[in-house]
Amino acid sequence: MSELSYHSMIEEAQIKGIVGQIARIREQANLFIERELARLNIKGILPAHGSILYFLFKQNEPVAMKVLVEETGRVKSTITGMVNTLEQYGYVEKFQSSVDGRVMLVKLTDKGKSIEKPFLDISEKLQNKVYGDMPQEDRETLIRLLMQVCQNLETGN
Repeated sequence: MSELSYHSMIEEAQIKGIVGQIARIREQANLFIERELARLNIKGILPAHGSILYFLFKQNEPVAMKVLVEETGRVKSTITGMVNTLEQYGYVEKFQSSVDGRVMLVKLTDKGKSIEKPFLDISEKLQNKVYGDMPQEDRETLIRLLMQVCQNLETGN
């Protein structure tokens, strides 16, 4: 990349602001994930399902919908819709708790478990693309700064 185009990108980023840049990064990351899923012929999975699937891959037992809401940081209606889609495509199963009928439990099906390796491979490829040849120190600084931005938004600072 030439020095001039790099400076043009910086000026454009300053004009659009950080929120615009983050939105563009998210859009590009989602497109990458969608292309990889299509390449692997994995249907019914959207980038937004990633946080649910990642959490469920680490579980040995069914988990309550409430736990998915807490662990993913998403609102209940969003998680419910995503779980319903995952269930429709056969990746998860949901059922009422035998201990407390008010509690809805979710677990991966065999089909859901079968996409763990491709899921993790896509995640690793994405991370490699995101960071490229960025030095470790810069990666850590970037994460620290983004965490600060997120904290600022959460606390209203």
